[in-house]
Amino acid sequence: MSASKTKATAIVDAMMNKDYFSQWLGIVRLEERDGFCKLKMTIRKEMCNGFEIAHGGISYSFADSALAFASNSHGRHAVSIETSISHIKPLKTDDVIVAVAEEKSRSNKIAIYEVRVEKENGELVALFKGTVFRKETEWNV
Repeated sequence: MSASKTKATAIVDAMMNKDYFSQWLGIVRLEERDGFCKLKMTIRKEMCNGFEIAHGGISYSFADSALAFASNSHGRHAVSIETSISHIKPLKTDDVIVAVAEEKSRSNKIAIYEVRVEKENGELVALFKGTVFRKETEWNV
């Protein structure tokens, strides 16, 4: 890890390197730090369902990636044990969305995060809540 790269960034680099699904989503990383992650992506035609709106699994997966990066940023492996989403507004092809994952609570074993998914203009499109289990395993970055 270089002196200019934070541990959180090194961890997310390592995760993204093997996260082919997040790569397929076209996720662009905007910011990561301990307990926090901000991502951006664009809705593509192949992500839409028969209603010509983004499949619910797309915003769910996008938020789940933000959860994964934020919850692992402290240096310990963390895996989701419970997640939920409320879809508030539909998304269409070419919509650019941003996910902001923020830590709400963290103990030795369990942490809780909220992820806001918004259009670029700040319009809320989904709210996601994730609970993770924090393993003893440390990231070697």
